[in-house]
Amino acid sequence: MVGFRTEYIAAGGNRHPAAADWDAITGVLAYGSDINVALWKPLDAGHEGVSALLCGHADTVNVVKFFYPAPDWPHLLLSGSTDHTVRLWQADQSLHLLYHPVGVLEGHAASINCLDVITGHQVVASGAADATIRVWHLNFRECQWSASLLQTIQTSPRFLPLALSCSVLTGYDLLLAAAGTKGSIYIYASRSSGDLTHQATLVGHEGWIRSLAIIPETVQPNSDLLLASASQDKYIRLWRCRRVHGSASEQGQQPNGSIDFDSLLSNKTHGVRTRSGSYCLTFEALLLGHDDWIYTASWQRIAGKLRLLSASADSSLSMWDSDATSGFWICTTRLGEISAQKGSTTATGSTGGFWIGLWSPDGQSVACLGRTGSWRLWTYDSQQDRWLQSIGTSGHTKAITDIAWARDGSYLLSTSSDQTTRLHAKWISSGASSWHEFARPQIHGYDLNCIDVVGESQFVSGADEKLLRVFDKPQSTAELLSRLCGVKSACERALPEAAVIPVLGLSNKALRPFAEPLQDSGEQVLTDDALQSAMPDHTRIDKPHKPHEPPTEDALARHTLWPESEKLYGHGYEISAVAVSHDGLVIATACKASSLDHAVIRIFKTIDWRELKPPLVAHSLTVTDLRFSDNDSYLLSTGRDRQWSTFGKDSDGSGLFVLKAKYPRAHSRMILSACWAPVEMGEVFVTGGRDKAYKIWNLQKTGSELLDTFHASGPVTAVDILRPLIQATLVLAVATENGEVSVVVLEKETLKIKSSRRLEDQ
Repeated sequence: MVGFRTEYIAAGGNRHPAAADWDAITGVLAYGSDINVALWKPLDAGHEGVSALLCGHADTVNVVKFFYPAPDWPHLLLSGSTDHTVRLWQADQSLHLLYHPVGVLEGHAASINCLDVITGHQVVASGAADATIRVWHLNFRECQWSASLLQTIQTSPRFLPLALSCSVLTGYDLLLAAAGTKGSIYIYASRSSGDLTHQATLVGHEGWIRSLAIIPETVQPNSDLLLASASQDKYIRLWRCRRVHGSASEQGQQPNGSIDFDSLLSNKTHGVRTRSGSYCLTFEALLLGHDDWIYTASWQRIAGKLRLLSASADSSLSMWDSDATSGFWICTTRLGEISAQKGSTTATGSTGGFWIGLWSPDGQSVACLGRTGSWRLWTYDSQQDRWLQSIGTSGHTKAITDIAWARDGSYLLSTSSDQTTRLHAKWISSGASSWHEFARPQIHGYDLNCIDVVGESQFVSGADEKLLRVFDKPQSTAELLSRLCGVKSACERALPEAAVIPVLGLSNKALRPFAEPLQDSGEQVLTDDALQSAMPDHTRIDKPHKPHEPPTEDALARHTLWPESEKLYGHGYEISAVAVSHDGLVIATACKASSLDHAVIRIFKTIDWRELKPPLVAHSLTVTDLRFSDNDSYLLSTGRDRQWSTFGKDSDGSGLFVLKAKYPRAHSRMILSACWAPVEMGEVFVTGGRDKAYKIWNLQKTGSELLDTFHASGPVTAVDILRPLIQATLVLAVATENGEVSVVVLEKETLKIKSSRRLEDQ
């Protein structure tokens, strides 16, 4: 019996200010990752990263919120998406990392941008790009969840809600603050009918408002409320809501109900009347300090004292405290990036800003999400009286286009449309182990499409450009993998120390560890120190802060590049596929094509990096996949023209490949993937296509034979076979376009299915 379990999940976060929440009870941080919701325990001692993905949405997840509707009810996780729905996920009572779907809130006509809830109440407010705010009531009876729509608020003047914040005033009276694509905050409160009505407009911001947060100033009953608003105008404004006794006019409101907003910093009151009494809203403070848009602001009560955390596009997290003597709000702690390159979006320069900032339940840790989709984590050390960066989690932010294992299986390389190549490996520490990202070898200016490993210390990748690039493992990465992962390097040739990307360049340049005179001239190669002294601050190679832990996001983005050693030319369009022979001597490549002239396969020798001509001709459209057989005797190709082709080495010993067989219309639609079976099975291979089928073929001297055809739940995008055979069975993995991965066990002799199981079902 073949068993599988989830070992590692690498999932980048969505860049939306409301797309994450940190549960105060369980310590689970949930965040949107493309169309999924990822669950991560940042303070887990095992540093295991993301533990689960919640799948159900059909489009990008924009907002995530934990919800405790009532003390004796199960707690929920709410997620809102671009697919116009809000999904409800119920937590397992014993396993807080196990959630299952229990309901869907439908009604919005556009993307959901914000959600807010009130712990202990059953009310949910959602704001969407259809310029409406909907208020829902949840009910839990006989282990079943139901929802009813209480009210739909049409924003007037029209704006798109980007932030909501709710609070209870007295009894069941609710206060709702809404803001978005206008520089004003709109206050809604319960009136005699129970519905929320617009009662005040707070002006002052000069840009879109991205975040709102309300909290009682103290834990005493009937305490004042503090509202924080964060805007793209680079400022945070604080507002105070206080209950008053007497009429609104006595509190500064004009008799006709209108309010004078002549001065943005005035303390003129804004009256709010509910069923239980009257309240006034006044401007409290203006917080200055950020240099770019502010995306989030969140409160936390630590030892009875309020602190405010803000995250900004200037790549900084700021903590704000009220001075005990003057009452002024000042920035007491600033985390993140402070450099001359702040605000830039260069590959190894700035992080591109922080989109989300969250407090831990105890207020002793903070987490933030950056442009690269990676989470940073800081924890306060009371002995050193400083915030120290801890191990976060990372992942690609766009579609992953290809993966490749190291020859010995010690690490995994992945490429993505987010224009990065990442190296993942298992960290072994004190008897425990967990997977992490250990290097970011390539940060490119084009979307990356394919990758394969060349020997032990090289890989080749192709992107939306006409050439392929070959990269060498630097000494710094080899030492890191050896020290933390037990990966020993047997490479005999000298490795470069590290790599940097020149300004306005796409090629990673090597840094050599020693100054050596050139043989043909009197010039001298720059040493590390000399070269780094001439570089901008953001490109210098720093020593790791914690050599016993995986690199942090700052180190990954700046100091783990691999130097580029070769470029392979010849194709006329974007590279679509690449494969390296198992002996590492030959590279096969293909590009996007719509004619015979470009639908060719080019073969390169790794000894001198020259092309073996002529190119291989068999397809009429783009070649989608290339695979060498285990003994490198054959090269298999598949294409959009619905055919597969096999090439074998010429018998004259020249090393050239010649066409051996091809099968037109092997599938009814384009073929997307293929793989060879182990050599003990003969020349057997599998193809998978968009026609929702995967087929097993046998290549014979007299031709080819279709052995069997199987059907999947969706278009087959990837297939692979486990090596070696297990108990005379063939273990085949089949992936489909809808995200399903199935493991099919076939008998070796008859190729009949013994068992088939989706990995999600285990």
